[in-house]
Amino acid sequence: MDLGLKGHVIVVTGGASGIGEAVTRACLDEDAKVVVVSRVSENVEHFIEEMQREEKPCDFIESHLEDPAQCRRAVEYVQQKYGRLDGLVNNAGANDGVGLASGDPDRFLESLRQNLVHYYAMAHYALPMLKEAKGSIVNISSKVALTGQGGTSAYAAAKGAQLALTREWAAELLPFGVRVNSVLPAEVLTPLYKRWLDTRDDPAAALKSITNKIPLGHRMTEGSEIAAMTVFLLSSKQSGHTTAQHLIVDGGYTHLDRALT
Repeated sequence: MDLGLKGHVIVVTGGASGIGEAVTRACLDEDAKVVVVSRVSENVEHFIEEMQREEKPCDFIESHLEDPAQCRRAVEYVQQKYGRLDGLVNNAGANDGVGLASGDPDRFLESLRQNLVHYYAMAHYALPMLKEAKGSIVNISSKVALTGQGGTSAYAAAKGAQLALTREWAAELLPFGVRVNSVLPAEVLTPLYKRWLDTRDDPAAALKSITNKIPLGHRMTEGSEIAAMTVFLLSSKQSGHTTAQHLIVDGGYTHLDRALT
């Protein structure tokens, strides 16, 4: 399927690891120009080098996204270098376990800066270019926004707000032809997820316990499956009448009866 993304400029926050890396790869496979906005790490450097070796180079902007000024500078870089922006994938963030009892108001606010505020900041600063291109925003949220999890109040608040912002922005941007949607993963074996599993007494048993609860195939969702939905939503050619939607890619984990597992 031709998604019509060749030559399009797409920004992916946190786009060099986990789900973000899968989204970047999928966009590059469609011959889009990808700008990764992320902190620098050894894994990020390896990914950028790998893409260069595969002759699928992507641009990289080092940014601490919790700082709105750095979000602004990242967007200004895109404006100066490319002069356009066709798609924004808000993805960066992590479940930091700031719960009602285990956290405090200061940690809660810091978590919102890490997981939510940059979604708004990036969209705010990118808006003129997105309007000009009649582009698309895809917010990567989480099933936690719908189900709760326990012990993660701040992350749940951020993810729920991302869903609310998806519909709010879709409504506000209707006159400009800018589409806004969200994708909700549940259980995806990202590097962050693997690090969490490694803190369990028996990581293999913990993983087995989780996959047994996933109705379709009793397996984790692949990052590439989240990415496939994301690039479809970025495509005005193939999803040009899709906006304000929350698309859940989770093998039935969120909605199907647990009796099935």
